[in-house]
Amino acid sequence: MNYYARRVAAITGAGSGIGRALAVDLARRGARLALSDQNAEAVADTARRCQRIGARVRTDTIDITDRQAMLDYPAALSGEFGRIDAVFCVAGVIHTGRLLNTELSDVDHVVNVNLLGTVNTAKAFLPHLISSGDGHLVTFSSAFGFLTTPGYSAYSASKFAIRGFSESLRQEMRLDGHPVSVTCVCPGGVRTPIMRNGRFAAGEDPDAVTARFDTKIARTEASRAASIILRGVERRRPQVLVGADAKAAWTLVRTLGTAYQHLVLWAGRRT
Repeated sequence: MNYYARRVAAITGAGSGIGRALAVDLARRGARLALSDQNAEAVADTARRCQRIGARVRTDTIDITDRQAMLDYPAALSGEFGRIDAVFCVAGVIHTGRLLNTELSDVDHVVNVNLLGTVNTAKAFLPHLISSGDGHLVTFSSAFGFLTTPGYSAYSASKFAIRGFSESLRQEMRLDGHPVSVTCVCPGGVRTPIMRNGRFAAGEDPDAVTARFDTKIARTEASRAASIILRGVERRRPQVLVGADAKAAWTLVRTLGTAYQHLVLWAGRRT
């Protein structure tokens, strides 16, 4: 039987990118969907795609940094669907630029959305995932959650923190006997609008950075990423690496430890 059939899955950041791809893939697998995003028009478009497949879908416009709104959100979903089986914390943002040229408000934005938004989502949904008897929380770090490059200090800090948060939470669930699995997804370059929608420090060329990301870094299609993620979640993997670049980065860090930074600096000087 299809693992996801009839399960209720909540997805934040469902308006585009990996969130949208997960929603469409889950719709094909027979899941019931609670989709949220800050962009009402975008999440409504995702919902229409899923409904055409035949999925039951609820949409909400919500900001994951709004703590009270997030704490109130799961009760509404549980009241409508009866339970919540899986939560995908996909919503995230990126910032490009050296710290010396970066406004601290942009650092706050990245940390608030990526890290605290994930914490808010987990805190709000955990009681419902426990009540389901077989819950699953899926967090989203990045290849930049274990390997860094210049110009992404705030983003890397948030993604390193998500990986640590996820590992600690997984231990808590197992130690306390709660029936909740925790999977941390670490994508490499995936073709999504994240860079086009990102923020940039003074002196950066947004068009050039975005073009480089789209043509040289984002090698994995969002639909392929969704398939890899859902397979890993079904197998209850503690960590899912998405893309050959993520796997290479993970291997490099495990092999060289902090010495990998010398390679990053060498490559940076050459480019």
